[in-house]
Amino acid sequence: MPRHPNPLRSTNPLKLLTALTAAAAALILVGAPAFSAGAGGNKNSGQFIFRFDTFGDEQLWTDTLRLHEVIESAVSPNAALSVGLKVDATVLPKNFLALHDLDDPATTVELLRHNAVVGLVGKVSGSGRLVSVGTTCAICHSTVDDSVAPGVGNRLDGWPNRDLNPGAIIALSPALTAEQKAVYNSWGPGRYDPRFNIDGINGPVLIPPAYGLQGVPFETYTGDGPVSYWNNYVAVTQMGGHGSFSDPRLGIAIVQEPDLVVPKLPALLAYQLSLQIPEPPAGSVNEARARRGEALFNGRAGCGSCHIPPTYTDVQNGPDATTPLLHDAAETGMDPAYAERSATQQYRTTPLHGLARHAPYFHDGSAATLLDVVNHYDGHFALGLTPAEKFRLVEFLKSL
Repeated sequence: MPRHPNPLRSTNPLKLLTALTAAAAALILVGAPAFSAGAGGNKNSGQFIFRFDTFGDEQLWTDTLRLHEVIESAVSPNAALSVGLKVDATVLPKNFLALHDLDDPATTVELLRHNAVVGLVGKVSGSGRLVSVGTTCAICHSTVDDSVAPGVGNRLDGWPNRDLNPGAIIALSPALTAEQKAVYNSWGPGRYDPRFNIDGINGPVLIPPAYGLQGVPFETYTGDGPVSYWNNYVAVTQMGGHGSFSDPRLGIAIVQEPDLVVPKLPALLAYQLSLQIPEPPAGSVNEARARRGEALFNGRAGCGSCHIPPTYTDVQNGPDATTPLLHDAAETGMDPAYAERSATQQYRTTPLHGLARHAPYFHDGSAATLLDVVNHYDGHFALGLTPAEKFRLVEFLKSL
C-alpha cells in the first residue's frame, strides 16, 4: 500500500494521535466530562456505552477537527444520509421528519439534540448552537432497518454500517489540507483504516460486524488481541477517546488520566457478546441445496478444517486462551499488506455467521459476492468444484 503524509499526525493539536508512532510515548491530558444519559438507559450499561459513550473523544472531533462547526453550518440531514449516517426514528417526536426541512443543517442539530443520529453525540445549547460533537462505537457498528425511510428506522446494533463513509466525514474538517482530505476521500463507503494514523500507509479495510462474537475471543482481522483489546485500541487511538492504551508490539504507550475508556470495557464487552446473529432474509435460502452445501463444506471442499462449527473459526484453537491460532496470508491466498501492518503479521479465520447480511467479503472487500469467495478458494486450493457444487456452497454460506 502507498504511504501518504498522515493528516491526523500532522495536525498539531492532535497530540494523542501524533504520539502513537513513538515507542513508550506517554500523554497526560486534561480530563473531559463523560456524556450524561439523555436518551434512556443506565450510563454504566454496555448498551449505553456502545450507543452513546464518546469516551471524551470530543477532544478530537470538536477541539481539533472542528466538525461541530461544519455540521452546524453545512451538513443537512440529506447530506448526512448521503455519507451513510443513520437516524434512529424511535427517539424522534411524532412527525418530526415531516415538519422539518431535511436540507437545512439546523435540522441536523435538532436530530443531535434528540440523540437520533446513530453514533454521533452532540451537545446543543439552549439557543440551538452545536457546542460539541463526538463519536461512539455505534457509528461504524450499527445501522437501522430503514422502516421509516432509507437510513431512518430502528437501530440494528452490531451490524456493520457498510453505507458509512468515514473518510468523507473526516475530510469535512476545516483543519485538514487538500492533500490530507484526498487520502480520506479515497477510502469509500464501508471502509476505514484503523492503522493509518499509526504507520502512514493508506490501506483501508471493511468495517466488520460486532455481532456473533460469543465464543470468538479475538475480534480483529489479524487477531491482535481479545475483543476488549480492540475496543480499547479503537476508543483511544482512532476515536480519540480520553483513555490509556499500550501495545509494545506496535510501539504504542498512551496514558491519559482520568481514563474514560478502560473501566467501561467489561460492560461494553458483555453487551457486544449479547448481540444476536441476524437470520438470513426470509425466503432467501434453498434449504435442500444448503444441506448439500454443508456436506461439501465439511467434506470434499475442506472449508470446515478452518471454519470449525459452531463459531466457524479456528482462532480459539491456539495453544492457550491468550494465544490465537492464526494463518499466514499465503495459506489462503490473501493480500498480505494489511497483516504486515499488524501486531501479528497474520490473519484470523473469519467467523461466518450472518454472511448474507454484510457483503462484500474478505478484509479488503475484494470478493463482492459469496460466489466470488467460493471461486477464490476453489482456485487457490485447486478444488475442482463444479458450478453446481459452488452454488450449493453459496447456499450453505447464506444460511449461516
